[in-house]
Amino acid sequence: MATSSVEELRCSFCSKPRTEVGQLVAGPGVYICDQCVSLADTVIGEHRDKKADPRLPTWESLTDEQMLDHIPRVVAVVNQVETDLRSWVQELRRRGVTWARIGEALGMTRQSAWERFSGEE
Repeated sequence: MATSSVEELRCSFCSKPRTEVGQLVAGPGVYICDQCVSLADTVIGEHRDKKADPRLPTWESLTDEQMLDHIPRVVAVVNQVETDLRSWVQELRRRGVTWARIGEALGMTRQSAWERFSGEE
């Protein structure tokens, strides 16, 4: 991975850059920091014996300002995932994998995959 990409990595959950966290664990296109892992562990520990459906804040519970403040974090994660996806596709192409197979894996046509990821016009 290029140095600039590594420097831009951030937690997909809290959006903190890697320079502001102790550890950043990579998953398939997402990252989680040690602080979010600790918080998740605490929440799971507190609710271990309770049956609960996962809940995310509903839009109705957020103010316009809270939603506006959250949008840049969502965009940062989207950009990070897109960069990671492009790296995966580039590596597959370097290995000689066809656009047809890449498109199939992405749920799109060969042509759509080529247009999105080839960098050619």
